[in-house]
Amino acid sequence: MVKTCRPRDELCPNRGERKPKGCPRRAAGRKPQLDMDGNHHRRLLRALAFAAALMLPASASAPALAESGRSDAFTASFTEMARAKVPAFAPAPHAVDITSIEPAIEQEPAGSAITGGMASYYGRKFHGRSTASGERFDMNQLTAAHRTLPFGSMVRVTNPANGRSVVVRINDRGPFHGGRVIDLSRSAAEALGLVARGSGRVELALLD
Repeated sequence: MVKTCRPRDELCPNRGERKPKGCPRRAAGRKPQLDMDGNHHRRLLRALAFAAALMLPASASAPALAESGRSDAFTASFTEMARAKVPAFAPAPHAVDITSIEPAIEQEPAGSAITGGMASYYGRKFHGRSTASGERFDMNQLTAAHRTLPFGSMVRVTNPANGRSVVVRINDRGPFHGGRVIDLSRSAAEALGLVARGSGRVELALLD
């Protein structure tokens, strides 16, 4: 059992007197401890504050639910928006209606028919050699040799057997044997389908 102290003025009226043996001393600078009731109330307040702090974020982030009486009106508002008529698009007065514009179709240049006949080709054997016009022969270019047409003339060559045609540029002279009228580069002969046979009848048209 803890002994209780009598009033200070009864046992220790003067500081110099010695306190009785049954009176406990209080340490200097130490705060008095709370009784059991004070500790209980403080712990209860802390628990309530912690519970309130946990509930605040959940309640703040929870979506607001529509009341039962207003749910029908809320749905009906979207129905009215869906029924609303959107005004028709009206172009500006200065706008150009591109739907009425028909793009121009690129047409092949017109040409005048000239004498046709047998055509042959020359390729790898003459590749890189000088032509009569002075330029190097390239079998991969669409060029041809003709006896009389000026250099640089553009001629459409058509194979009537398969309907293929190709436009070649005259840059050489020939052919001078075999009764042929034009000597094509290998690339032009491939476009006309004449490589397998080596020669074939063609139609010529001089382009403007």
